[in-house]
Amino acid sequence: MSGMEHQEVHFGQQQNQDLIWDMDNMAKRELAERFMQLFENRLCVYSESVNQIYTNYSLHFPHEQGRKMVVLPNQFAFHDNLHGIESTAIRKTGLCVVPGVVLGQPGLLMATQLKMGGPMPKTVPFKRALAQIISSQNKIGDTFLPIMMKGDLREFDQQVPYIHLHRLQVEELTRLSTFERQDIQQTITRKLMALYRAADTLNC
Repeated sequence: MSGMEHQEVHFGQQQNQDLIWDMDNMAKRELAERFMQLFENRLCVYSESVNQIYTNYSLHFPHEQGRKMVVLPNQFAFHDNLHGIESTAIRKTGLCVVPGVVLGQPGLLMATQLKMGGPMPKTVPFKRALAQIISSQNKIGDTFLPIMMKGDLREFDQQVPYIHLHRLQVEELTRLSTFERQDIQQTITRKLMALYRAADTLNC
């Protein structure tokens, strides 16, 4: 990791707590850190307290603040923040992204909801699973717009870090104009396609 990722980060009263993720319960913290960095600027981050989605950000793991991960939006790219994203338009998907390395496979994998104490569910290569999901959603006139938020970084059986995916139902952003909804959809899709193209080569 570069020094930038471990730069000093100051926490103040004004700090958005949605962007400070606790990693206290991560047995494989270093693996979880490397895993999360694979999604930096590829998977958008939602903050419920300010109704925003961040598309341009960096991840930091400041030693002086203990076992935390901090999402720092790019302060010079305020226009990259998506505003007016009400929590009623955010849904859990039950889908999880897993690092293939822990199962002896390359790239990223996707699985259904991981249940503590249960067996590891069947996994599918991320690209194949995502293509199937996008295709099935398109057939019903819907668009799959995955995002992540605080609480989505988890660990299975104290061995496997994974990300639970939420999704944005853009059509439920009724206070926004059609143009604004289309812009949000295109922005998240553009990030998702970058993740899709790289998925088979992303290893931690």
